[in-house]
Amino acid sequence: MAEGYIPVSQSEDSRINLAETDLVNRDPKSLNTHLQILYDDVIGEPEGAHSADCVWTWAFKCFTGGKRLCYMILTYVCAIPMALWWGCVFACISFTHIWHITPCYKVVKINMECAQRFYSEFINCCLAPVIQAQALILSKIHITLQS
Repeated sequence: MAEGYIPVSQSEDSRINLAETDLVNRDPKSLNTHLQILYDDVIGEPEGAHSADCVWTWAFKCFTGGKRLCYMILTYVCAIPMALWWGCVFACISFTHIWHITPCYKVVKINMECAQRFYSEFINCCLAPVIQAQALILSKIHITLQS
């Protein structure tokens, strides 16, 4: 086995324990920092175009509450099926790489090493003598500069 390689089942089994699941930091690898959208990232009133304070406050509450409610509804309805779907997608990708792409790559690598040996022998047998002869002929040329 390659150094540092952890079988998928072993690494997944260690993360399945729900008691160890971090419920506070749910993006420990910062995959979705670009999605941290706050009210003032989307809505802003320039000087001279301010709404009433109560409108601004209620707009903030509606925006944040609506975003939170919509996200919660979507996660309740779609998160588990989507997690299952993406789990299957990545399982298929793993399967394809393990049982198709890596063996095909190995076949190509073995054949390319053979082709490399043929190419090297062709160069050494056919082209090297011609190039050496040309180099010998050209090495006999002497240039002298006269002023």
